[in-house]
Amino acid sequence: MEKELDELAPSVRTAARTIHTAFKILKEAGGQLSGKEVIEKIRNTLDFNDWEKERYEKTGYVRWEAILQFYSVNCTKAGFLIKKKGIWYLTPEGTESIKLGPAKLIHTVSEAYRIWASQAKQNKETEGIETPPEGEISDDNPESQKANLDLLEAQASEGIKSYIKNKNPYEFQELVAALLRAMGYYTPFISPKGKDGGIDIIAYSDPLGATTPRLKVQVKHKPEASVPVDDIRSLAGLLNSEGEIGLFVTSGQFSAEAIRFSQQNQKHIKLLKGDDLINLWQEFYPKMKDEDKNLLPLYPIYFLGSNE
Repeated sequence: MEKELDELAPSVRTAARTIHTAFKILKEAGGQLSGKEVIEKIRNTLDFNDWEKERYEKTGYVRWEAILQFYSVNCTKAGFLIKKKGIWYLTPEGTESIKLGPAKLIHTVSEAYRIWASQAKQNKETEGIETPPEGEISDDNPESQKANLDLLEAQASEGIKSYIKNKNPYEFQELVAALLRAMGYYTPFISPKGKDGGIDIIAYSDPLGATTPRLKVQVKHKPEASVPVDDIRSLAGLLNSEGEIGLFVTSGQFSAEAIRFSQQNQKHIKLLKGDDLINLWQEFYPKMKDEDKNLLPLYPIYFLGSNE
């Protein structure tokens, strides 16, 4: 395996090592992880030489991280990886490709990318993956531009998560209520500080609550934790009529058992984890009142996209 790596060009060798390690990290994490966490785990797993640790003068990015991002774009085109809102998802094909080892994996990615490129409607007879000469990443090719945008998107996502993490439980509860209002719900009840009987927010489809669905919402602000199944069972026990829907919102994650319980339960229970909340906040942000926007202010910036 080491011999196969040694035969690769420097940038491709770095790509092979980091991509293969990234896939293993994602597999161990259950198939998904934020791009930031993937990079941190790679940094703590692999040893990099001075060339790989150099920073590009123009962008300030570390070389091995830039190469990883560059080739990860091709992994998405190959169907091995999905990147969305700063989260990396390993596909079944990506999981299977780990068995190939670093060198064969990067060759497989390159070949799969060639097939994708030849079929792309906007492709101009691209001949294979664009390998940066001597490991340098050029800013004027689509893969580098997409990789840079992925980095910026990941940084933006981490900034939003950090902002939410620093809120106290009652501020996070107000954030959830603001999102529901932007989605067209009325929030006549938001639990004050103190004992709330298990319900943090009640949301109606109309001002009087005469029409369904009527939401009973539990909110838990624990960014580093997973909500256990017992908390979901408690919410289910508070749903009394057919027109009531349970909504559990957390700034963290849900345990696998909690997810299974919500999916298999006869009562309608929707789970909303931290990443889902951020996605919905971005989607409905334009519809919010200014006072609600101020709970989590965003500044949209638009870049030229692609028809691919």
